Amino acid sequence: MTATDLRPQAAPPRAARVATWMYFGLNGFAVGMWVVHIPSIEQKTGITHSTLGLLLLVLGGAAFTGMQVAGPLVDKLGQRRLVPAAGILLGVALAGPGLATNWWTLGLTLILIGFGNGSIDVGMNAQAVVVERGYPRPIMAAFHAMWSIGGAIAAIVGAATLRADVPPEVTLASAGVLCIVLSLVASRFLLEATVPPEDDVAEGGQRAKPSAKLVWALGGLAFGLMLSEGVANDWAALHFRDILGTSVSTAAYAYGAFAVAMTVGRFLTDRVAAVVGPAAIVRWGAAMAAVGLTLVIVVPWVPVALVGWAVFGLGLAGGVPQLFTAAGNLDPRSSGALMARVVGLGYVGLLAGPALIGGLAHWMPLNIAFILPVVLCVLTFFGGPVLKSPAVKKDVS
Repeated sequence: MTATDLRPQAAPPRAARVATWMYFGLNGFAVGMWVVHIPSIEQKTGITHSTLGLLLLVLGGAAFTGMQVAGPLVDKLGQRRLVPAAGILLGVALAGPGLATNWWTLGLTLILIGFGNGSIDVGMNAQAVVVERGYPRPIMAAFHAMWSIGGAIAAIVGAATLRADVPPEVTLASAGVLCIVLSLVASRFLLEATVPPEDDVAEGGQRAKPSAKLVWALGGLAFGLMLSEGVANDWAALHFRDILGTSVSTAAYAYGAFAVAMTVGRFLTDRVAAVVGPAAIVRWGAAMAAVGLTLVIVVPWVPVALVGWAVFGLGLAGGVPQLFTAAGNLDPRSSGALMARVVGLGYVGLLAGPALIGGLAHWMPLNIAFILPVVLCVLTFFGGPVLKSPAVKKDVS
């Protein structure tokens, strides 16, 4: 089987690549717009911090459910149907928090946001795998970088509208309409994965399925890397404030160093992966991340800690895209379902990381609690060779 066999001709690969960039960007933008407005929505609905925390868990659960539902639907209905539908659902749902008046109306809208976000997450990653098959080199990491760019744009737009006292319902509804329009515009350029007849039959009259152990191994690596990413998202600034004693404004630089390094790293990863291979990206990226976070743990100087958070972000930048590509290429006939498992496990890690560190911080200093993601990065270094398995490859023969 060759890459050409798997490449449908519904749209030129370059057009499909741009369309997929748009979906990653609009997803990051939609999530960012919600996050920026959390404080104002909390105040408007009159809910407490504890209630908000429970509702955010509901959102996370809905996202995980959306991933598991969308995976098989991608394989059954096709990506050109599911991805735009998920983008439209996310756009419609995004208007909801601005219209919510109490905890239960907010909860209902967050269920829709979570489900839409989980669905488009699986769908757009599956589409990215299909688009990548039309290229002679890796391009997955750049898609993930576009998600980060979308989130950054949301932060800028959200801050500007909040400063101008634009009502949240107006801003979120407008952002939702933009997501719907972009989903419709980009939909016509998506590719559809196809499997040639000769690939349907393998030895014994049936195509061999990838082992569950291999899928779980990829999912476990995604869990560890995304848990580490979640730790940086929620605790980097607090580490600067509580452990290093900086001001709130200086503390913001910690997460900024991590986020900028991760975004830049994702734009660079594809070129490096084409030379060294995906296993090396996962392994040595995890090693780099472990070194960076170790600096954060042991060195109490702000400049060195900033370097540590940046190295941590650079190391984590390329690993997850390689794992998603591997999952999507295990079996083109069920790439959506397989990717849903790996993406879902990674998402659980992203949600669990901040909570686990918070629990550990009750018993030890915050920087010591960071040993957990360091250990996971080290385990990822030793588990990375799973990407060298014959079943985990992109066939370009």
